[in-house]
Amino acid sequence: MELENAIKTAIEYETRVRDVYLDASLKAVDDAGKRIFTTLAKEEQYHLDYLHNRLQEWLKTGHLSPEIVKTLVPPQNVIDREIKKLSNQVNKINKDLELQLLKKALEVEKETSAFYKSLVQSLSGDGQKMFSRFVDIEEGHQAIVQAEIDAVSGTGFWFDFNEFSLEKEL
Repeated sequence: MELENAIKTAIEYETRVRDVYLDASLKAVDDAGKRIFTTLAKEEQYHLDYLHNRLQEWLKTGHLSPEIVKTLVPPQNVIDREIKKLSNQVNKINKDLELQLLKKALEVEKETSAFYKSLVQSLSGDGQKMFSRFVDIEEGHQAIVQAEIDAVSGTGFWFDFNEFSLEKEL
């Protein structure tokens, strides 16, 4: 795929992900969930702005500047604290709605991440560098959404690690 088409397609993916988070932020009934969905929607909007700027730069100059895409997602300790708040409130929220919103978000994050991985494999130079950073960020988003799914559903897992066992230790 040519870099111009890659950026245009990335804009479509980011628009879809942003819209999922905006919709979820409006439908979520839990305050912590709303904050997380809103933060992720802002993050995706930043990605859109970044990609639009890179596209304009590419069309104008035929080159990309080494500007690195940043992330609004807070440090891991802040994420952990917010997820714990959410898990402490799961009995107060509509679990089915929250899980539905989270699962849709996870689905689009996985699709977007897979798209970026394919771009990293097929592009070279500036395009490959730019999209490899998007892979890292989108995988971080997947981890956040999966952790929320685990917290809301009460699976006993936290970031894919078993928090407790129902089996008696011998």
